[in-house]
Amino acid sequence: MTQAMPQPVTLPMTRERPLDPPEDLGRWREEGPIRPLLYADGHVGWLVTGYAAARAVLADPRFSTRVELMHPPFPQRLRQAQIKPRPGFFLREDPPEHTRFRRLLTGQFTVRRMKLLEPRIAKITEDRLDEMERLGPPADLVQAFALPIPSLVICELLGVPYDDHERFQRDSSILLSLESSIEEITAAIDGLTDYLAELVRRKRAEPGDDLISGLVASGELTEEEITGVAVLLLVAGHETTANMLSLGTFTLLNAPAQLAALREDPSLAESTVEELMRYLTVIHLGPIRTALEDVEVAGETVRKGQSVTIALGAANRDPGRFESPDTLDIRRQAMGHLSFGHGVHQCLGQQLARIEMRIAYPALLRRFPGLRLAVPADQVEMRSNMAIYGVHRLPVAW
Repeated sequence: MTQAMPQPVTLPMTRERPLDPPEDLGRWREEGPIRPLLYADGHVGWLVTGYAAARAVLADPRFSTRVELMHPPFPQRLRQAQIKPRPGFFLREDPPEHTRFRRLLTGQFTVRRMKLLEPRIAKITEDRLDEMERLGPPADLVQAFALPIPSLVICELLGVPYDDHERFQRDSSILLSLESSIEEITAAIDGLTDYLAELVRRKRAEPGDDLISGLVASGELTEEEITGVAVLLLVAGHETTANMLSLGTFTLLNAPAQLAALREDPSLAESTVEELMRYLTVIHLGPIRTALEDVEVAGETVRKGQSVTIALGAANRDPGRFESPDTLDIRRQAMGHLSFGHGVHQCLGQQLARIEMRIAYPALLRRFPGLRLAVPADQVEMRSNMAIYGVHRLPVAW
């Protein structure tokens, strides 16, 4: 007897516990790795919660990332779905167009090239710690440490003046907020685009040893495309890592045994980063793919034109892939998690993010052995209203 198809669900956004995905996602995963999902515009597509199914969809070229084909899974994204993608936003392109951009950029983000940046990242980290120590406790770890480090690094890599950080951080926050109006979103994109277009023109006249100058010199992209790439890399290059640094520290401060283990053995930094990436999954509301033809996923047929939302947080907590997945274990070998995505759209800057975190976590704990929350944990405001999860502020003392 054929089992009845479950009724479409809506994507849960409320977390019962701040560091765990919504409980419904885990319950649904136990019932099956894929189920019908009701989208905000009335479309019925699919929700993937199982690890193997998520990995399969992300790797399958029959699924598109093009924004004009997508259906937003929650009402707050209906506004952003109306924004047309700009030239150079290769994250929303499929091969071969995506391949053209990716090929140009991959050489800038190789493991070898990222390792060459380690001394500079270490210096930036120590400078931020010096400033924290000079000002004394309490401090907001987001503004004092977690946000400046990746912002400074991506600015140096791209050739963007860090003196303008308040401007691009403000626009980035508007773009990532689920509560921004379409007018605010448009103004933020226009502001970032105008700012970086002027910078691209300056790099053409006075090139430097940076990524934007390199793209200009290549002659393979238009000025509009280089500007779009710069916008995308500037926003993605600081927001995700900044939220991992602050949310990861919050997590460790709430897990004293794990924090003590990392402090006593800094060689655990690599496995700590991978485990925190898996456990926290700050890309918590997607990604979304749309079928270009009928595709079978975990025994279900996804019809051409149907959107699929991948619950990365649920996939990274799949007991079929990770033993005791709801337990934080910094000694776990968590490589293979999907927090950086998978397939051709896997995060371009993942090695840079890893290096930043591997350096920053141990350095913070070494400098401030008595680091602690300056407010009760339940008073820390979570970024539930943002496309990238984390904390809005993290008051700490030492």
